[in-house]
Amino acid sequence: MTDDLPDTLPAIPSRRLVARVLRYMRPYAGWMAVSLALLLAMSLALNYLPVLIKDAIDAWIAAAGVPAADRIAGLTRDGLLYLALAAAAFAVRFGESLLTAWIGQRIVYDVRADVFRKTHALDLAFYDRTPVGRLMTRVTSDVEAVQRFVTEGVVGAMADLFLLAGVIGFMFVVHPRLAALVLAAMPPLFAALFWANQKLRRASRLIRERTSSLNALLQEQIAGMATIQLFNREARARARFGERAAVLRDAHFEEIRWFSIYWPVLEIAQAASIALVLAAGGLAFVRGDAAVTLGVLAAFLAYVRDFYRPLGALADKAGMLQQAMASAERLFDLLDTPVGIRDPAPALPTAPASPVGRGAIRFDHVWFAYIDDHWVLEDVDLDIRPGESVALVGATGSGKSTMAGLLSRFYDVRRGAIRVGGVDVRELPQRELRRRIGLVLQEPFVFSGTLAANIALADPSMSRSRIEEAARFVNAHRFIGRMPQGYDTVVGERGGSLSTGEKQLLALARVIASDPEVLVVLDEATANVDSETERLIQEAVHRMMRGRTSLVIAHRLSTIRDADRIVVLRRGRITAQGTHDELIATDPYYRHLYELLGVSSSVCRQEGTETQSK
Repeated sequence: MTDDLPDTLPAIPSRRLVARVLRYMRPYAGWMAVSLALLLAMSLALNYLPVLIKDAIDAWIAAAGVPAADRIAGLTRDGLLYLALAAAAFAVRFGESLLTAWIGQRIVYDVRADVFRKTHALDLAFYDRTPVGRLMTRVTSDVEAVQRFVTEGVVGAMADLFLLAGVIGFMFVVHPRLAALVLAAMPPLFAALFWANQKLRRASRLIRERTSSLNALLQEQIAGMATIQLFNREARARARFGERAAVLRDAHFEEIRWFSIYWPVLEIAQAASIALVLAAGGLAFVRGDAAVTLGVLAAFLAYVRDFYRPLGALADKAGMLQQAMASAERLFDLLDTPVGIRDPAPALPTAPASPVGRGAIRFDHVWFAYIDDHWVLEDVDLDIRPGESVALVGATGSGKSTMAGLLSRFYDVRRGAIRVGGVDVRELPQRELRRRIGLVLQEPFVFSGTLAANIALADPSMSRSRIEEAARFVNAHRFIGRMPQGYDTVVGERGGSLSTGEKQLLALARVIASDPEVLVVLDEATANVDSETERLIQEAVHRMMRGRTSLVIAHRLSTIRDADRIVVLRRGRITAQGTHDELIATDPYYRHLYELLGVSSSVCRQEGTETQSK
């Protein structure tokens, strides 16, 4: 099982990350301007409400010598105006919230689409070294963290800043000295919040890393559940899961510890500001300062409350920002991952192969290694003529499957070149190259959906007649006809409702429907099926090979005997090639391999016979 893999990324300055996230907002700049205008209108309306309270107290409640009827009428007018402004502000906020959510969801759609598009552009070497669970974390929870920041954080923070600026402006209009006194307490508050914010970002990054590690382990454990149960590894699996879950729990506690500092600090600062206003303003009122009235004191107490409300919301959004930045680091790391396999620039629209060279394959002194200079293939030089079938034989690790992967350009050669139809595969668009090559894998992948859609994978617009023709050609029509809805039968994830042999026949139909000129077959695909299904699959493969250039990764006697030519691989090098009879007579290593295959095939046939008799 895979042990812990590092997923720690270098810290990127928040300014760069925020700027990059904000670039996704550019297509929606007009709608953002409308949203900001609504926010400004709402801010002005809400910040004017304490002024109405001040006027109501000074002009009507605390006014001496004003008739009661006039007081009641004045209070009624101010009260109705207060209600009208509050209702208008909340109506504007409702519309702005809907608009903001609409913008945010479109931005997040763009981010998610870019991430998903990037996963398709990356080569198989990236997936060889990257656990699926980690990728799932980045595509799902990391995108969701950025989504919360965009939809709730960016525009919400602007709303809070507008409110905050409005409060400060109105406080200076109402009483400049009291306003300066309230703001004097801000530097220590901001210093404390900034310090906690830095700690919070580190904790958020740690949470993302450990969540990714836990998801990677979970995906591996679920995928390997049969093996875990077979070898009684349940207790160890639970222990490993518990260890990673525990460190994730501790990381969450660390985040909560720093995040919980925000509100106590804000509450203390708000209480201190209220005490300052009451002390300084009350003392000025008692001394008879005409600039400080009961209405001014009441308005300032309301403004202190309104000052710390958006400040507290900004503190919340600062925590959200740190969580989003930790996720954004990981998302942009994925988006910035170099693409190893690229189309030529400009890509050739079609293959320029001549009819004479159609299907010809040339391995021109090919060298390849998955890691550094640990060569898997060394100076492989091989010509395959159009329409010729070539079987590759060799021990496990000799490089047979690697040659198939290089031909399909899942990886690029380190030295030398591979040519199809006389053209270097690196000079062909990947879509064009893979359209010309049909690869029959040992473990075919079946997507959830109908059987017909799985066969027409290369061309969703393929006609039903073409789909059925391909199925009949590879002997798949028989089992499909037994399905409840025939070709429209829906299969579950990874074809869970199909047997191994049925999956293989479906994969063969998929390949033949795409009509490739080159066929690459891993004939071990029939290793885990009954003898009758094996016969059907082998018949289909042999029928598919007729008239096509075929490269077969051979594990079976029948495949070797039927090949036009046999190529022997040993430790990444071609050591011999020729017909079966020639190699039996001249190459001891081939003879040894052939004898091993003969024993293996005999055992398989015997087991199949015993199974059928039972």
